[in-house]
Amino acid sequence: METMPFDPARTAQPPAPPPPPGQATVFTSGVGRNYTRTAMLMGGLVAMLAIGGSFVGGAQGMLAFGALGLLFNFLAYWFSDKLALMGNGARPVEREQLPEVYEIVERLTRKAGLPMPRLYLIPSDAPNAFATGRNPEHAALAVTEGILRVLDRRQLEGVLAHELSHVLNRDILIASVAGAMAGLISSVGYLMRWGAILGGGRSDREGGPSGLELLAWAIVAPLVAMVIQLAISRSREFGADATGAALVGDPEPLAQALLALEAGNDASPMAQAGPATAHLFIVNPLRGTGARLMSLFSTHPPVEERVARLRALRGQLGQVA
Repeated sequence: METMPFDPARTAQPPAPPPPPGQATVFTSGVGRNYTRTAMLMGGLVAMLAIGGSFVGGAQGMLAFGALGLLFNFLAYWFSDKLALMGNGARPVEREQLPEVYEIVERLTRKAGLPMPRLYLIPSDAPNAFATGRNPEHAALAVTEGILRVLDRRQLEGVLAHELSHVLNRDILIASVAGAMAGLISSVGYLMRWGAILGGGRSDREGGPSGLELLAWAIVAPLVAMVIQLAISRSREFGADATGAALVGDPEPLAQALLALEAGNDASPMAQAGPATAHLFIVNPLRGTGARLMSLFSTHPPVEERVARLRALRGQLGQVA
């Protein structure tokens, strides 16, 4: 693989000094909340599966569906990075191939107290990036070829800080669990709808739910799971924007980058993008008529709102610095 070209006007900057105490608190304040949120999310979605199992098979069905949910949580936790990287055609790169990206990421990880993630390049003209991995020690950061052409150095630094913030806040675990569990509940709901229509489940005389009750769960549960997933995904984007801006010390580079990335994806959509991993990217890679119709159910907040929130942070970051 050839070294990616960069704007010669970009110049290397010396390593940043350690963050002030107040700013260091910004970097780490979300970790405990995200662990709690992850536990609540896992418990809530597993409980929904267990309730569905009880409708189908009583106590045995509840245990079976609950075990299935725990299995999916484990698989999402352990293999999500490999699936995301493989699904988007990401290839590992060495320092010689992306020297500027390596330098920026090394400096930001030192500042945030994170281990160096593995770096990957996605062969796509669409400007985008994502982070994945079950924890900071197994994190990976992927950028597209397009993002290296569209952004200047400071904007690229803002994007990389945003992605490292997902690693720092354990957001990737939340997204992986939410996506896997919501998908599982949707699949189970689809099967249960057909079961209710065809007369499956326990009968009223056996003390079980009626076909109508079974059908109601099969319709409502996937919708609730989707709402939970979307709410978590949107909140983690806002959180990573704020933490990334604090890590850089200035929200404006990331704000400018978001506007450039949104325009770049409109002009050059990512061909291999799919709904399974779209929530991982810094901006939604899905484009076209279908994406517009599904904008109300997007895993990403509107870019305009993200930019407005970032620019509102200027005074706060100035006070911390």
